[in-house]
Amino acid sequence: MKCFERLMRDHITSSLPATIDSLQFAYRTNRSTDDAISHLLHTSLSHLDTGRGNYVRMLFVDYSSAFNTIIPSKLFTKLTDLGLSSSLCQWILNFLTDRPQSVRVGKQVSPSISLSTGVPQGCVLSPLLYSLYTYDCVATSDTTSIVKFADDTAVVGLISDNIETAYLEEIRNLETWCQENNFLLNISNTKKLIVDFTTKQARNYKPLIISGTPVERVDSFRYLGVHITQGLSWSCHINTLVKKARQRLFFLRRLRDFHLPLKVLKNFYSCTIESVLTANICTWFGNSTKQDRRDLQRVVRSAEHIIQSELPDLLSIYTKRCKSKARKIMMDLSHPNNGLFSLLRSGKRFCSLKAKTERMRRSFFPQAIRGLNQV
Repeated sequence: MKCFERLMRDHITSSLPATIDSLQFAYRTNRSTDDAISHLLHTSLSHLDTGRGNYVRMLFVDYSSAFNTIIPSKLFTKLTDLGLSSSLCQWILNFLTDRPQSVRVGKQVSPSISLSTGVPQGCVLSPLLYSLYTYDCVATSDTTSIVKFADDTAVVGLISDNIETAYLEEIRNLETWCQENNFLLNISNTKKLIVDFTTKQARNYKPLIISGTPVERVDSFRYLGVHITQGLSWSCHINTLVKKARQRLFFLRRLRDFHLPLKVLKNFYSCTIESVLTANICTWFGNSTKQDRRDLQRVVRSAEHIIQSELPDLLSIYTKRCKSKARKIMMDLSHPNNGLFSLLRSGKRFCSLKAKTERMRRSFFPQAIRGLNQV
């Protein structure tokens, strides 16, 4: 059955336009959490960099069991609107309706019931069907965007002149979309974050109320594994990484004490410690402080001391990954950030992105373009 589901998934994917829901970064070739976070940060930093008084409002949305609330009949209609053949749409509808399910505990099996809501867990088709079900949940204004990675959704509002009308309207549209598509917003886990570097004037931000419940404002939020703060600083995130990596140094010491080969020790370091320190590194390392980088590198030096061998430094890893990620985006014409990489008339160098602040200049996309121009 899994093999057949993979064939159906590939067939459905080949029938879809490449530009569908460009800000859904999950379950797509050449997309990752790096892309989702980088896009969110670049959108925010570009707006903050363009004018005084600008600020950004972010809403991190939490759905209650999103995969289990999909209505097959609505999915059927959306797939038809996308131009998929009627026979294929009908097969998917039949696949999702009247699915028998029972629970087994030891030797005891519960009576079977039929389910006609949601997509089955562990199914190869489920991620793709979820993406297609939510493809029409998109921003309706040029000053707002909805960034998605599976069901992790962030609504970004670019506010100028203290006018939040478009952003608040986007939230109402999202609330309406959820009601029409049987999605339940978990307000207690939905948080708002405001990035505002204006220091000369105090603002009275409009409260955000969804379904009669005010949304809590937070100073930082962990989105796709990265702690985003209201000051867009990375000390909080890096401190978390350093603490987690240091805990794993204990196991590296134990392996060394068992006199395991150097190759095994390096593999363990790469898989369990370096992977922690470099997770989503393209999105945050460029704007890290000198102290943050020293704290990170201190973990690497500790590992080098344990195994008595040189290890890759984090700056080299960051530079290499930035160039690699930039080249992948350049080759992908459907990527939402592909347009940032434009060649000059010479055809040899890329046009640099304008940056008024050091924060913008050191972010991923300006750094990646400078790196490519130095090759």
